[in-house]
Amino acid sequence: MTAPIARKAQPLRRQLMLAMSCTLFGAAALAQAPSAEFPSHPIRMVVTFPPGGSADAVVRMLVPRLNEKLGQQVVVDNRPGAGGNVGLSLVAKAPADGYTLGLGAAGALTANVNLYAQMPFDPVKDFRPVGMVAATPFVIVGHPSVGARTLPELIALAKAKPGTLSMGHGGNGTAMHLSTALFAQMADVKLIEVPYRGSGPAALDALAGQVQLALVDLPASLQQIKAGKLIAFAVTSAQRVPMLPDVPTVAEAGLPGYDSTGWFGVVAPAGTPAPIVARLNAEINAALGDEQIKAAIRNLGAEPAPGSTEAFEVYIRSETKKWAKVIQGANIRLD
Repeated sequence: MTAPIARKAQPLRRQLMLAMSCTLFGAAALAQAPSAEFPSHPIRMVVTFPPGGSADAVVRMLVPRLNEKLGQQVVVDNRPGAGGNVGLSLVAKAPADGYTLGLGAAGALTANVNLYAQMPFDPVKDFRPVGMVAATPFVIVGHPSVGARTLPELIALAKAKPGTLSMGHGGNGTAMHLSTALFAQMADVKLIEVPYRGSGPAALDALAGQVQLALVDLPASLQQIKAGKLIAFAVTSAQRVPMLPDVPTVAEAGLPGYDSTGWFGVVAPAGTPAPIVARLNAEINAALGDEQIKAAIRNLGAEPAPGSTEAFEVYIRSETKKWAKVIQGANIRLD
């Protein structure tokens, strides 16, 4: 009696195995489906800056190209506030399907975790990096009356008169603020740091002599530098910038290893499928490679910064460690 039962069991086992195989195959197919169908409706790009700024302008340069290549509209949603925390908190809570992206900067993605006692998101755990978009070098400028003409002379003057030179920057917690703190630490000088609401007001007060120095972005100061109304001591990036080819970097001018730029890039909610992230990264990089777009970004004083998602993730982690040390050393808190 047992033999017939065994013979009947074999087909049943085969049926069960076949059903399991179909289930696994179906699950795999579903896992791959989002990349094949993506995008099927508009994508929201949450920009953590107000309309009209350089970051907002760069994104809007990319949007027509992304619309064309993705076959769907990329809708810009400006959500500034709390150094980028307001906008990125929306992205962190959004479904991980690629339809909500965030354009964040160095502050919200690397520095804020050490500037604020409480954060509405974890910049490492709650996001999946998609790609860097652009980097913005800064420049250290001064009123002609400051009495120095080169960065070594400026550092020597600051050492000789500690706590007397004032340096304006773009606001507490901004990349310009942290760049100023890094400069003071590496140069071992004590400055009177004066926060402003952006580069423009800081540059204007340096021009008027209300502050002796300022660390600002290029668009806010380039015209005055070329007119000889502001002295450009050094740019903060690792390489010289094309618009000021004769101005050395801070590293070249006496502080080896100094490298600080503003930057912004695109992130997606953690858990966004890898094929979707790869597609978005490829299209953003392709747009950044367009010669007209590159020229337009450079006219804003920024530099296109295409790259892989992996490289962007490594950069975010390294920048977080770097700024944690600077923030701790300068005892900077924003709450």
